[in-house]
Amino acid sequence: MVNSVAAGLLAGLFPNYCVLCGLRSHRRVPLCADCQGDLQPNHSCCHRCAIPLPQTANTRAPRLCGTCQHSPPPFHRVIAPWIYNKQLAYIIQRWKYQGERQLTPLLSALWLQRVGRLSPVDLLLPVPLHWRRLWQRGFNQSDLLCRQLRCARPALAGAALENRLVRRHRATTAQSGSNAMQRVRNLKGAFTARRPCDNLRIAIVDDVLTTGATASSVASVLRAAGASHIEVWCLARTPAPGE
Repeated sequence: MVNSVAAGLLAGLFPNYCVLCGLRSHRRVPLCADCQGDLQPNHSCCHRCAIPLPQTANTRAPRLCGTCQHSPPPFHRVIAPWIYNKQLAYIIQRWKYQGERQLTPLLSALWLQRVGRLSPVDLLLPVPLHWRRLWQRGFNQSDLLCRQLRCARPALAGAALENRLVRRHRATTAQSGSNAMQRVRNLKGAFTARRPCDNLRIAIVDDVLTTGATASSVASVLRAAGASHIEVWCLARTPAPGE
């Protein structure tokens, strides 16, 4: 009762405004219900890489895309509850490139809204940035998301947040605008593990999964270091080209 009254007073004194339409959101997050309705859930997707797939009658049965059936990636599963559409892209770009860190709780809440029971993990690993890019941006958005998820989901409080396990020792060119093969070449040899990961269950945390090149590069070095189970947790998955 006291908490709800306090929340109501705070909302009246410091109202949230929707990051998309600019109107009052009337919610605890800066996204109104109407604009959230414009986001696209990724509810029919490949169990392994989370690429959107055509809907079937049985949406609960795990399905694999053709690529994952023939060439399984080095990670076991991707959790990407949203499709990367223009509305979500706008929010993420403001968060990531315009330094609006106050959007982190909103993005964490959007992730948690559509994610049910999580596999137990020993540690959360934000995708590392090269020191030069970290200096330019001032923060690692994946690290911000990790910290917010641990605060919001008590089950994750026991998972270590590991920022130094994997080192990005080579600066790479921007991935946006590159095709899958260019991304793979761009990231070849970019990551190394600093210590063994024997039998660890690890969740790699990132903002968006496009081709999976970055996640695959990080997962490969973790597997080589002995990790037993690797998942990729991200906000959104881009659809296949042309869709």
